[in-house]
Amino acid sequence: MTTRSELSLAQRKRQLVATELTDAALQLLALKGFDAVTVDEIATTAGVSKRTFFRYFASKEDVVVQFLSGMGADMRAGLAARPAGERPSEALLHSVSVPLTTCGEHAERALPVVRLILRTPALLARFLEHQAEWREGLTEELAARLGRDPEADLYPRLAAGMALAAFDAVLRRWSEGEDTESTADADALIGEAFAMLAPALDSVTS
Repeated sequence: MTTRSELSLAQRKRQLVATELTDAALQLLALKGFDAVTVDEIATTAGVSKRTFFRYFASKEDVVVQFLSGMGADMRAGLAARPAGERPSEALLHSVSVPLTTCGEHAERALPVVRLILRTPALLARFLEHQAEWREGLTEELAARLGRDPEADLYPRLAAGMALAAFDAVLRRWSEGEDTESTADADALIGEAFAMLAPALDSVTS
């Protein structure tokens, strides 16, 4: 019988391998370009077999997709953690700031990956698909916070869409710097964006 401690150890080992594969893949893809990197190279860099790679990911694209999924999960969790009485603009600002802050704090690693996604048509398409999924998640979370019906009330979906439009604009602007020294401050940019959005976001719920 497998004990809880043994299961936990197996889970930790699996997570460690997944993290090493993800890091190796993202950095190689960002350095050489999506089409130039093979699964064999990723596996070799991570120190695992090709078979092991396919236990975790179905393709190179899946690695990036998982990275994007993490962004969306962080946003929804960030919104859920905000104080119940907080203004929608403040709650949404903090929510979409979570992945932006992470990118800014790890700019040397995150900047090449963000550029890769935005400049590779196949990955950009997946990025936009994920934004649609994120909008649904934020819509549901915001509606629950405000006690509104997301199907009957336009506000939660519109507000989530506005927040993600700001996120997208800021991420693109942040990625335009030539290096980590010249990139704009993502936190400052998202704050500036929400200063413009806040009157509309908050007046509807007043």
